Parts: sequence; C-alpha cells; structure tokens
Amino acid sequence: MKKMKAFVRLSASTQEVQLMEMPIPAFGAKEVLIKVAAFGVGIHDRYYLPEGINFSYTIGIEGVGTVVEVGSEVNGVSVGEHMIYTTALQAQGGTWSEYTVAKSESLVKKPSTLTFEQAAAIPIAGKTALESMRELELKEGDTLFVAGASGAIGTFIIQLAKAQGVLVAASASASNQDYMKSLGADKTVDYRDKDWIQKVKEWSKGGVTAALAIQPGTEADSIQLVKENGLLITVSGYNTDLNSERGITIRQMGHKFFTTKELSELVEEVSKGKIKVIIEKKYSFENALKALEKVETRHASGKLVVVL
Repeated sequence: MKKMKAFVRLSASTQEVQLMEMPIPAFGAKEVLIKVAAFGVGIHDRYYLPEGINFSYTIGIEGVGTVVEVGSEVNGVSVGEHMIYTTALQAQGGTWSEYTVAKSESLVKKPSTLTFEQAAAIPIAGKTALESMRELELKEGDTLFVAGASGAIGTFIIQLAKAQGVLVAASASASNQDYMKSLGADKTVDYRDKDWIQKVKEWSKGGVTAALAIQPGTEADSIQLVKENGLLITVSGYNTDLNSERGITIRQMGHKFFTTKELSELVEEVSKGKIKVIIEKKYSFENALKALEKVETRHASGKLVVVL
C-alpha cells in the first residue's frame, strides 16, 4: 500500500497532532484523489472531526492541489487540473497531508492567475464570509460593525460589505488598524481602548444597522453598538445568557455544507484582483504545527497557509 506523510490526531482522548506516515486514502465513485499543493490553517483544524472515525485521523478541511485520479461517476474534472476544495467531516480524513480525497461537488477550479497560496487561503474563510453576508442582509447605505475583523474572515467581510455600499466599522488590535483601512474599513477601533464602544456609537450616529461578532466573547459588546430593531450575527455561537434588547435580533450564522457556486464567484473576484486575499505568513509542511499554534492564539492578521 502506498504511503504519504500526514498530520494526524492519534485518538479522541487527546488533541495532540503528529506528523506520521499514513496510507494514501481510497476514493469513491463521486470523489477525486488530489496531490496537495497547499492548505489553509484554521482555528478548528485540531478538533473539527467527524463522529465514528478511525484513528489515526488526518486533520484539516481546506486546500488546493492537482487531481491525480478521478472517480468513475465524476464528470467535468480531469487528471492534472488544479482544484480548490473542502473536506469537512470526511471519514477518509482531511487536507493536512501529501494526498487527500475530495467530493466532486466541493471542487472549484483554480484560476491560473491565482497562486496555490492564495487559493488555499480562500475556501473556509471565504465560505464563512459569504454565509455571514447572507445572514446580515445588508443594503447600500447600511452600517456594519465587525468584531475581530483583522483575521481571515474579517478581511473578506470588510471588502464584501464595501462592495455593497455598506459603511464598515471594524475592531482589532492597534497594529492592525492601517491594514483594515487599506481594505476599505471606514472606522477602525482598538478593542483595548476603554472608549472604543463610544467611538463607534458616535461614528454611527447612535448605532449600526447590524453587527457581526466573529471572535467568541465579543457578542455582549457588539450588541451595545446595534441600533434599535437591528441585527447581531455571531459566527462562533454565543452564550445563552445574552438576551435580546431594544428589539435587536440575535442569530448565529447558519452553515450550508456546500456553497460551491458562490465560492466559485468569490474565487473569480480574487483572481481578477477585485477582492484581496491577506496572507500573514506561509509555512513549510514540516512546520505546519507552528502555524496551527499561531492561529489558535486568535491573533493572526489574515490567513496562515502551509505550502508543500
């Protein structure tokens, strides 16, 4: 049996991840086998696992690579094509490996104008941003506050909202203010500033149309900024002790398993330079665990990617 190197969880009882040799995964009739070129690093990679899996289990849920084998029921995909993909909750394992399996319906063709690094940075953050924008239901002239806007999701949100004619206020650490403004943020605040809530209220003339709480624990502050009968969307869920006030609707972002059409459109926008992909740092395959440790601090600016 052919082998590959992969980063794996060894058991359900420990979250330790190790680099080890694993069999190249088998693929089904509606799947393809991909030689991995690069993968994105996410906060959930260590523990986002399907139920009932066999250990050792390869982690990771997004990547880009070259198709090397195609299932018998896959149409429109050829060996040698470069594909962007997601592998969420697959029994065969994820993307932190030299080879991975992806379902044909998750594939998005990589434009030639995108690097592998750029392509690897798009799937999960881009999908989450698109779903968040759908939930926010913003229109031209609305105001949006984004809590924790300097990460991979927030950098997409700022640009997507601005493209709709929305005015955007964003919070992050002081070191990330300028680059959020470069993406189009109209107002930036440092969440360590004791007066930041008041500053956003003044900027928005009393309150924003909607707020998006990307980082966990930012919901209680974010709701203070939303005007009467406004909307608060959370990405990571929220404490049930957070009660609606002033007619504000609180809702967690709803995940759709595949948004391939919308993701394809976003990839095209990135390839044309209309949307920027912010990559904080690239890591080698051997140093992938350092990237995971970094992203788990929740202080990344943009996306971390691993290149094989």
